[in-house]
Amino acid sequence: MSAEKVRLSKIMSERGLCSRREADDWIAKGWVSVDGVPVTELGTRIDPAQSIALSPAARRTQSARVTVILHKPVGYVSGQAEDGYRPAVTLVTAQTHWAQDPVNKPFTPAMLSGLAPAGRLDIDSTGLLVLTQDGRIAKTLIGADTDVEKEYLVRVEGRLSQQALEQLNFGLSLDGKPLRRADVRWQNRDQLRFVLREGKKRQIRRMCELVGLKVTGLKRVRIGRVRLGELPPGQWRYLGPDESF
Repeated sequence: MSAEKVRLSKIMSERGLCSRREADDWIAKGWVSVDGVPVTELGTRIDPAQSIALSPAARRTQSARVTVILHKPVGYVSGQAEDGYRPAVTLVTAQTHWAQDPVNKPFTPAMLSGLAPAGRLDIDSTGLLVLTQDGRIAKTLIGADTDVEKEYLVRVEGRLSQQALEQLNFGLSLDGKPLRRADVRWQNRDQLRFVLREGKKRQIRRMCELVGLKVTGLKRVRIGRVRLGELPPGQWRYLGPDESF
């Protein structure tokens, strides 16, 4: 009995070849082949075991996709402008390009087209924000089944018992759903280190509220294997060719 056929664009996304939107675009352009035969009809369904190949044109398009690491300051929103606050992408300019960026590549206005945040960072928070044109990276970081670690340094006020610390690690719920296991420990006298594998809205602040703590500062310092490092606030650098999440 043969396997049930699935939309080609869905399989391409699941295999990490590209996003579903990119898949539809490339299929329409004739850049996708299944078992060596070009496919140009949107909505085409294939057997999940079939071989998929991308044309050199699709590969060149992928390699030209830009991903940047931004040190977001307080007062900028991650996504679209709201309540008079500027979106973080407005900080990606020639003037704010980190002078010590190891990637020797200049800023061009064209790289802003389609450059979008892969994940959120609250307006009151600082640190590492990823902006990308690459659907594969966006899926890796914010897809429904993502398991990429995100590390934060969180300054807090209040008393925290050992039992409450254990609850921060595992046992709390938000929006009626239990949170995945976290790694939370003291970094110093008034700062906690959080490592999460999910990203609910204002998650860390809400977790701290549940155990009687008030967050006074929050900084994201790592996503997966990519660290903020010495990148100054308000500046950005390219994701290096040897870096991955």
